[in-house]
Amino acid sequence: MSAQLNAPQREAIRYLDGPCLVLAGAGSGKTRVITHKIAYLVDECGMSPANIAAITFTNKAAKEMQERVAGLLGGRSGKGLTVCTFHALGVRIVRQEAKHCGLKPQFSILDASDTVQVVTDVGGNVDKARARALQWQISAWKNALVSPEQAAQLADNELAAAAAKIYPHYQRTLRAYQAVDFDDLIGLPVHLFENHPEVRERWQGRLRYLLIDEYQDTNRAQYRLLKALADVRGAFTAVGDDDQAIYAWRGADVENLRQLSVDWPRLKVIKLEQNYRSSTRILNAANTVIGFNQKLFEKRLWSDLGAGEEITVWSAGDPEREAESVAMKIAGHRFERRGKYADYAVLYRGNHQARLIEQQLRNHKIPYSLSGGQSFFERAEIKDLCAYLRLLVNADDDLAFIRAITTPRRGIGPATIEALGRYAGERHASLFVAAREEGATEHLNARQLEPVREFCAFIDRLAWRAPREPAARLLDELLAEIDYQAWLFNSCDDREAESKWSNVSDFVAWLGRKGEEDGKSLIELTQTIALISLLDKDDENFDGVQLATLHAAKGLEFKHVFLVGVEEGLLPHQSSIDEDKIEEERRLMYVGITRAQRSLQISWCERRKSGRDLRNCEPSRFIEEMGSDGVRVGGGRRAEPVSREEGRAKLASLRAMLGSG
Repeated sequence: MSAQLNAPQREAIRYLDGPCLVLAGAGSGKTRVITHKIAYLVDECGMSPANIAAITFTNKAAKEMQERVAGLLGGRSGKGLTVCTFHALGVRIVRQEAKHCGLKPQFSILDASDTVQVVTDVGGNVDKARARALQWQISAWKNALVSPEQAAQLADNELAAAAAKIYPHYQRTLRAYQAVDFDDLIGLPVHLFENHPEVRERWQGRLRYLLIDEYQDTNRAQYRLLKALADVRGAFTAVGDDDQAIYAWRGADVENLRQLSVDWPRLKVIKLEQNYRSSTRILNAANTVIGFNQKLFEKRLWSDLGAGEEITVWSAGDPEREAESVAMKIAGHRFERRGKYADYAVLYRGNHQARLIEQQLRNHKIPYSLSGGQSFFERAEIKDLCAYLRLLVNADDDLAFIRAITTPRRGIGPATIEALGRYAGERHASLFVAAREEGATEHLNARQLEPVREFCAFIDRLAWRAPREPAARLLDELLAEIDYQAWLFNSCDDREAESKWSNVSDFVAWLGRKGEEDGKSLIELTQTIALISLLDKDDENFDGVQLATLHAAKGLEFKHVFLVGVEEGLLPHQSSIDEDKIEEERRLMYVGITRAQRSLQISWCERRKSGRDLRNCEPSRFIEEMGSDGVRVGGGRRAEPVSREEGRAKLASLRAMLGSG
């Protein structure tokens, strides 16, 4: 094991005398440290895997970590080991402690579109954009553990005041539905642990050692959850990088890094500075740029992979020409090196920049995949159908019940659902079960109850047939019975309805085929839908150029990277310039640079449309901040060296140089 690890990695793995913060620079092998530390705890320290939890930020990271740990433990069992996201851990805690949270164990988890719908309903049918803004504000408060009462005091603008008014009704509606949102999955365990010492001690006894990945991305609520679980013993290793903290806009709090040494004064800090990904020139540019930020901890990445190719900086007249140049450069570069398209990535600040790049890649017949696009299973029409299928499998799935019974609408409104939810909460029963009980007649009048019971009978009939009949036939009948196609055309414009109906038809045909090929009933298929990513276009063997925002690219690496639109107003973003919040934008630039292994090309546009007008653009200050070492501008000329003091004064001359290149 030790042979493949460097000295700081070995130290981080073996340090068990107290809380430990591993500052892991980009490409420095942080996953290796976490997985080897788990193996070390099990093999060398005799700890039971059931007492260890590794917490990640994405399901993909959790899956990769689980596989690596299994490889390290060989034939030995990692049974009982917890490797999951913060939210998945929250689900586990809330399920097991449901009665303390005032929930039944089969509570529902509402996703973003469901919570926006709740805000729309309690806010008096506000439009979607407004509902999203209000929900975002409520979510920010919940991430910071701000109660509805505190929110009313804190509201300092019109949107916040409106959100504060809705917040208590939003919470009440969730409880009436026996449902939680994603923020509750962290907030409820925090409140539980802070108010029920016996519950906290039980979980502290169960999870005796914690490893936290991407620690710089934690929000206030996640920090409080860690603190409650780790307690004064501080048996944890947090792995993070303050230079890659790019999620403040969604509640991440880089102050959590500073807070560790306040709450645990014995905190051991270990730095991983050897980079196993990039050439020296790429790392020098990254180090130089990030050096302009104020640092919590000083560190400098280095690599023994050699100097590598020069970084190229060039300008294009406008975004159309930039996109065309990128496509041509990728085609030429790949042809010269006989490489794969998958070796290339095009990274940008905002999703809106992707369209022109996509267009040009298609023109040049270059295959590509788009990161951060909507997953097939996230589409509303697929979720509508899945709600019916989930209900056939599990009548206790209240979220599926709410979605199915109201899509298409059957004259069953929020008041009916809320009354049923209240009764179900009292009975500790699912909405489906509660609707069948005699006592429901005391909470809902006959006009409300009749369509609900008709719906339940319809689901019962389908559930009886589902294990017995071919999936394709049942799905067709389900869609015909609810008249879904007509409902789509009544509630969307024709083009959107056609697109949605085409997706539904594809999904149904695919499920039907799968049922025949695998000899599975609709019930068996439904139980595995969540695990199937066939429709997700997420094929790891796909040979295509990767297009991604800088936020979506974190954690990825590519041999050759094109960083486009690196201009003042785009990167750094204008809102950051206006609010004097340049440091997070600089960290985004750092993340972009450090995705590249062998070559990096940076481009900017001289003109860009602003409404109907064309405006002149300036190259981003970050280009200048990279310095001149190993940087080639345009047709081979070098950027002049700059000192920090010269700052913005050099931008004009640099622009002239770049323009002529």
